[in-house]
Amino acid sequence: MVSRVDQIYRSILLTKFFGRGWGKPENLRRIFDFRKILSNRETCQHLVDKTHPVSITKEVDNGDHLVWEAEFTSPFVDQLPGLLPQESEKARFQVVLPKVWRSPHLKPTCLHLAGTGDHGFWRRKMLMAKPLLDDHGIASIMLENPSMAAENPRTSCRYGNGLWYRWSSLNNVSDLFVMGGCLVLESLVIFHWCERLGLGPLGITGISMGGHMASLAATNWPKPLPLIPCLSWTTASGVFTQGVLSGAINWEMLKNQYFSSEVFREELFNMIQSPEGHFPVYHEAGKDFAREFPRGLSHVQDLMEDQKITVLPRSAGEHRNKSLWRPREWRQEGEG
Repeated sequence: MVSRVDQIYRSILLTKFFGRGWGKPENLRRIFDFRKILSNRETCQHLVDKTHPVSITKEVDNGDHLVWEAEFTSPFVDQLPGLLPQESEKARFQVVLPKVWRSPHLKPTCLHLAGTGDHGFWRRKMLMAKPLLDDHGIASIMLENPSMAAENPRTSCRYGNGLWYRWSSLNNVSDLFVMGGCLVLESLVIFHWCERLGLGPLGITGISMGGHMASLAATNWPKPLPLIPCLSWTTASGVFTQGVLSGAINWEMLKNQYFSSEVFREELFNMIQSPEGHFPVYHEAGKDFAREFPRGLSHVQDLMEDQKITVLPRSAGEHRNKSLWRPREWRQEGEG
């Protein structure tokens, strides 16, 4: 059931999702193949050059702090050419940093990823970056989400709530995965850039979708990194199918497009697996883990045993620290 808070949030959120459908099946195939590389830290970290060029385009002196605006070409362009609109190939971000650091040896800096409906930099700057700077002397970097909109995606503007702001648009289901891939690789570019400037220790955070994207980015950084995902979870599927964003999707159109073409049916069916059959188990395990950590580790294991869920190692060619959850009844004969 959608909560009252979700209903209010949905009423003020102007963004609509997947208005043009699933996207091209061949694009979905390329994206899902690339996801296997992106989800492996050992392979993903080598997709971004440590010296990836970043250009500072604007510097503003605001008295007690400085504001920089910068841009760089998204590494996603080289990995999956043609999927990102040309206008979105430039990733843009804003930096808020003190004129004088509180410690001569530490320059703490946090990367903030945008949540759903958070367009531009103003909201994150005023609600997160400025308080962090004023209260704790922590600098902030706010990365702008990519967009698949046809009209100048990264800089398109819309009027709402008395403000003009930049907006992102997920016209196709495939665009959601493109955006995730962009943010993961672009976050790595920013981390490398920070290290070249001597900024650190580094951290990453985000609210809602931004928190989920921050989690994905953090898992692909090979060094210790504080991660603070707010109001996010391990999957966004429930938000789109049952939660606050379910009313922003034209489900009838997606259904009709799915059944209108044999290509869609065959490709999507083979590429997408729904975790919903086991979602309650994962959800309960996640809640117990978060609420009782570290004391809850044993209880989570008991819960998995009760539901006949086992953790199986991946193949030797995949990352050794990752694992695959699979119901025991799916195991082949002879498996332990």
